[in-house]
Amino acid sequence: MHGIQEMLATHPQPHNSAAIRRCVEECFTCAASCTSCADACLADDNVGDLVACIRLDLDCADICVATAKILTRQTATPTAVVNHVLQACREACQACAEECERHAEHHAHCRVSAEACRRCDRACEEALSSVAA
Repeated sequence: MHGIQEMLATHPQPHNSAAIRRCVEECFTCAASCTSCADACLADDNVGDLVACIRLDLDCADICVATAKILTRQTATPTAVVNHVLQACREACQACAEECERHAEHHAHCRVSAEACRRCDRACEEALSSVAA
């Protein structure tokens, strides 16, 4: 156990949900992937064709970071807020993945970002199930 997992485990009232812990990790990974993808798009000669991709990458990254930070807080968890944040993260990841997939054939960074978004979407879906349980 290391990094985020270890930190979450040291909390006096740790999450019992592996799905929540996994979601935190996937959200941070997705945020980094999307930020890097946006930066790579900005460096492309045809940046004008990638404006929507850049916008969705940056929006997704911000939402993923916010989601991870909210899930990392384990005391007095407001279930309704967590549910809304997880759903918003899923929607952002889905939109970003779809846009990145449009460019994935020509831009490897878009393929990698789309894959990270799909993993994060699945992790948020699993976390939603664990919060509802």
